[in-house]
Amino acid sequence: MDSIWTKTAGLPRFAPLKGDMSTDVLIVGGGMAGVLCAYYLDKAGADYALLEAGRIGGGVTKDTTAKITSQHGLIYDTLIREFGVPAARLYLRANQEALDRFRALCQTIDCDFEEKDSFAYSRNDRREIERELAALDRLGFPAARESELPLPFPVAGAVRFPGQAQFHPLKFLGAVAKGLRIFEHTKVLELGPHTAVSTGGTVRAEKIIIATHFPILNKHGGYWLKLYQQRSYVLALEGAPDVEGMYVDGQEGGLSFRNHRGLLLLGGGSRRTGRPGGWGELEAFARRYYPRRKIAARWATQDCVSLDHVPYIGPYAKHAPGLYVAAGFNKWGMTSSMAAAALLTDMVLGRENEYAQIFRPSRRMLRPQLAVNGLEALLSLLAPTAPRCPHMGCALKYNAAEHSWDCPCHGSRFAEDGALLDNPATDGKKRM
Repeated sequence: MDSIWTKTAGLPRFAPLKGDMSTDVLIVGGGMAGVLCAYYLDKAGADYALLEAGRIGGGVTKDTTAKITSQHGLIYDTLIREFGVPAARLYLRANQEALDRFRALCQTIDCDFEEKDSFAYSRNDRREIERELAALDRLGFPAARESELPLPFPVAGAVRFPGQAQFHPLKFLGAVAKGLRIFEHTKVLELGPHTAVSTGGTVRAEKIIIATHFPILNKHGGYWLKLYQQRSYVLALEGAPDVEGMYVDGQEGGLSFRNHRGLLLLGGGSRRTGRPGGWGELEAFARRYYPRRKIAARWATQDCVSLDHVPYIGPYAKHAPGLYVAAGFNKWGMTSSMAAAALLTDMVLGRENEYAQIFRPSRRMLRPQLAVNGLEALLSLLAPTAPRCPHMGCALKYNAAEHSWDCPCHGSRFAEDGALLDNPATDGKKRM
């Protein structure tokens, strides 16, 4: 179940850490966000190091659909209502600047970078399209209305973002990682003030960035309540039509589409980690609308979702000086990773950044999703079943589609033999 990115790219290898060390900035996590932090710190001449428990790009980065876009669904009407026009404008600008950074870097990197328009559609609600267009007009963004799309079903309407992009994430990651101070196969076991104890040695650092998808430190920040994880699924179809753009349903659980080198990447089946799911819904859709098309690859991904669908980027918590976080990218890890790298680089180097307030992790928590997360955790903790997740003791659910044990509380996943597949658990065995 490897993604097409894993099948078509090789990544540079880095030696593990051997012995204690000191550095100004330590980055924990070698996905897109962590490597980009290292890249920009390296360009700034900073003293840094990155520790990755496995291989760089070996987590969620290898499973993305790799859309580089500031169109994060039909989000801007909601952002204006929740945060106001100035904040929504800053969010849009931060992601557009992230797109521009990718565009500039990809001019010298062979990573299948392509300019594409992005579309967020609704299958049955024209009013939500009209509200989103009105919101974008208030923000001064040149979005356009579309009534027909090259998809195999009719839509009530769509919002088009011009000049967005798509690429091969692992080809890009491999190129920017070359020459950086990275230590692979070096797992962080314990975090303390300005200290990380790893399998390769203890690292002292003035500042530490946690870029591990789901934050691995529980005692600060309340991330175990502020975040939950979703599984979603992808099929790569041979011989399906070129849809000539990137598409996402504005409704939760809808389908996404994009092409790559003759393949149609069909995504969907989103649900909270720990609940039943798999590729069945996508396979049924493909049989109906793309009959006799061969499935060239299939894979799953995991998205870390914040309470208000805005990432948490910045100081980890009030009582954790020198500690920073990048998490909760929802389904938009590419521009969010780049925005996080730019913001956190400025923060650890003592530079002002106008986007700090928008993404601050300490913002208001009192939202409906908080109660859902708390109830999910409570029910799972009280469930009299085994095995249990070593992260916080929640009851694991068996995932028949992927042959894994998944945690519905926070999204940790384990292979059938107990090996850790996804964090926030750091212990490699489930408890029986």
